[in-house]
Amino acid sequence: MPTSPYKTRVGVFLLATLCCVLWGSAFPAIKSGYALLQIGPADLADQVLFAGWRFALAGLILLTVAMALKKPVLAMNRRQAGEVALLGLTQTTIQYVFFYVGLAHASGVKASIMNATVVFFSVVLAHFIYADDRLNGRKAMGCLIGFLGVVVVNLGGGTGFGFDFTFLGEGFLVIAAFVLAAATIFGKRLSCSVDPMVMTGWQLLIGGLILTGGGMAGGAHLQALDLGSGALLLYLALLSSTAFAVWSLLLKHNPVGLIAAFNFLIPVFGVSLSAVFLGESVLRWSYLIALVLVCGGIWLVTRTSARRA
Repeated sequence: MPTSPYKTRVGVFLLATLCCVLWGSAFPAIKSGYALLQIGPADLADQVLFAGWRFALAGLILLTVAMALKKPVLAMNRRQAGEVALLGLTQTTIQYVFFYVGLAHASGVKASIMNATVVFFSVVLAHFIYADDRLNGRKAMGCLIGFLGVVVVNLGGGTGFGFDFTFLGEGFLVIAAFVLAAATIFGKRLSCSVDPMVMTGWQLLIGGLILTGGGMAGGAHLQALDLGSGALLLYLALLSSTAFAVWSLLLKHNPVGLIAAFNFLIPVFGVSLSAVFLGESVLRWSYLIALVLVCGGIWLVTRTSARRA
């Protein structure tokens, strides 16, 4: 029987990288969405509603695909349903409230840097939870090198990397990263008893509906929604449904620390794709050095797990 691509080293690398490309594209896409929908940094309810529509739609898409594949969409007992709802509340609702608000108060470059802290939270939490996912010298070095790549990718341009820190901006992004890391570990355990695609679809739908309700309760209304902004919203929903489903499968079959290391690729793709859509040059020395550092960090972490297995 052929080995699942979610378990082979090459398969894990390709699928995890695909997820990171999709999530990296979300930074310029969300920023563009704010502009198209005329959502300002202070429009909290509109930001929440925008996120709610995105994730509710992503959940519906994923559950529709799951039903077409004859997966057990409704085959959950009361305990499993409660755990999936809790996952939706944490991984989608709470995390993305902090993420969307933080992104509205920080540049895409700074947001991509702060987002990489999810790797550290994931590796440290996994060290205390899973006996087969301990932090060691090689893995710690891989995380350090990967984070250096995240920093370097933002050097050499007009944006720079200052030390200005705001609670609503960088602070909220760090909180979002911690919530995501904790929810990811919880989701890994839950995926052992619930099909990962079904679990992801429901958690996105539940979390998205809560966000939508919160935004509407706050008086939000996206009046500028048209064909262009609607297409962008659909793209964000599709990237979420695809990336979260694949990521959940990867986590089910691999150690958290191994998969978490790939998060360092998200800011590299995020900054590069933002530069493309803004018409800026991507052939900077900082991007090339960052790619080497990030790939080196991933290699160190994945090599540790492969040797231990």
